[in-house]
Amino acid sequence: MDEARENACNDMGKMLQFLLPVATQIQQDVIKAYGFSSDGEGVLKFARLIKSYESQDPEIASMSGKLKALFLPPMTLPPHGAGIGGVAAS
Repeated sequence: MDEARENACNDMGKMLQFLLPVATQIQQDVIKAYGFSSDGEGVLKFARLIKSYESQDPEIASMSGKLKALFLPPMTLPPHGAGIGGVAAS
């Protein structure tokens, strides 16, 4: 996982190319032990279930956020007031 993260260099496209397949494989292996199928359908069911619990339990929400941060590069917001092309909207 660390090697995949290093190869991605905080680039979203490379994250999807290198890190996401490794993370998905790990997730499939883990969720299988908890009764989910280890295919794409099982991953989607697991993700939907976690999403529904995020609003009910702050600990689950926190853990979900930490997990997402492992897989996604930090997002930077454009300057406030900037429109398309970096020009302020009027």
